[in-house]
Amino acid sequence: MSRKVLVAYASKMGATAEIAEGIGGEIRQHGHVVEVCEVKQVRSVDEYDAVVVGSAIYAGRWRSEAVRFLSKHADALHDRQVWLFHSGPVGPHADQPQAMPRKVRQLADRIGAGPATTFAGRLDPETAKGFLARRMAATELGGDSRDWDRIGAWAQDVAAAITSADVSTWRRPEQAQERLP
Repeated sequence: MSRKVLVAYASKMGATAEIAEGIGGEIRQHGHVVEVCEVKQVRSVDEYDAVVVGSAIYAGRWRSEAVRFLSKHADALHDRQVWLFHSGPVGPHADQPQAMPRKVRQLADRIGAGPATTFAGRLDPETAKGFLARRMAATELGGDSRDWDRIGAWAQDVAAAITSADVSTWRRPEQAQERLP
């Protein structure tokens, strides 16, 4: 069954936006209607059955607009399937999971979302903003560390979970079981 899915993101240099587009494309290939947009453009999540929220993560922090999005829409998101991801690690440790910032973890608990999945990022000298980012981009940290196969596999898992969800509960299947009599 086709569902309406929002993939909302907060990106600083464009890499997280590209990941969101890739996730949206993969979910779309599984028959769902998908809208991909910046979190700042979203006025309401009421029309969506499922929501994927992604943010760039820098120094252990999500973009403030992504945190505001989760906070503003927390009550509505609680009644939907929600997945979180963040991207940003680059260089030799790009594949290391990043902990969710405290505020994001609290909002995820309130919404009923699981932990954010970490995807490696991209640090391109042409898009790097700020002196420090440009200097880092010129070192071994520069380049594209994203693993598109991993991102695609994760998006496929999300699409499958959306397809198999119990429409009467609008929760992830494992949580739907908890809410049934």
